[in-house]
Amino acid sequence: MQNVRVTAASSTPRWTRYVAIGDSFSEGLWDPYPHADGTPAPIGTESDAVQRGWTDRLADSLAARTEDLEYANLAIRGRKMRQIIAEQLPVALEMEPDLVSLVGGGNDILRPQADIDAISADLEDAVARIRATGADVLMGTGFKAGGALKATNGRVGRYNANVWSIARRQGAFVLDTWGMRSLFDLRLWSDDRIHLTDEGHRRIAQAALVGLGLEPDDATFDEPLPAAAALALRERARASTQWTRVHVVPWVQRRLRGTSSGDGRTPKWPAAEAWPPSQR
Repeated sequence: MQNVRVTAASSTPRWTRYVAIGDSFSEGLWDPYPHADGTPAPIGTESDAVQRGWTDRLADSLAARTEDLEYANLAIRGRKMRQIIAEQLPVALEMEPDLVSLVGGGNDILRPQADIDAISADLEDAVARIRATGADVLMGTGFKAGGALKATNGRVGRYNANVWSIARRQGAFVLDTWGMRSLFDLRLWSDDRIHLTDEGHRRIAQAALVGLGLEPDDATFDEPLPAAAALALRERARASTQWTRVHVVPWVQRRLRGTSSGDGRTPKWPAAEAWPPSQR
């Protein structure tokens, strides 16, 4: 039986072709690239701006440490675990990567009736398929939520335990987002309270380096932000009302219609090409 990868921290990666698959977390929602003229792009789940996110940032760090890196990102917002595996995994394997990040399950776990063990079994089958090619795999734990999403923590905790067990059996790496103390700060979360801000994605990319057994670019990545004044009760209530109207109601409406925010969307980086783009 193989063990989860535990290696001494190194500064030099051994991978030359990295492919990311997953949902909105790996697509990089709420972390858009600026426009070509340098002006900020609109932020939001419906924005057509190309999203950056932690996977692109991780690819940046890997590319800075090695002579040649190819990178693709097939992740699409709204995808559930079985959709990720059915739609994205075969395409990823055709690229013959030596590193695949497969982080998903969040859209499944949001639903109270989610079968955590079934989702985990699908994940392990996918990880085993990737490992059989000789490629390394980076999985990710779920976040520890607060506020209205705190009710999901039991399901997330059970899923996370399965992720660590899968990593041990399959010899995979784990991005441990549950253990990041800095993520308890709501300032690292976007307005929808589900996706990260640009600073949140930056910190996750550093945690991914650590999960891969590499030294982070920023050793302080999990330190808390400077203290900020607490919102008054009335302001918190107003923010919660705004969140429900702008984000919760549309999500419920999509569920009732059987649609997804990712319907009709295509991957942002569909082919493994030299990274960063300036190297192409």
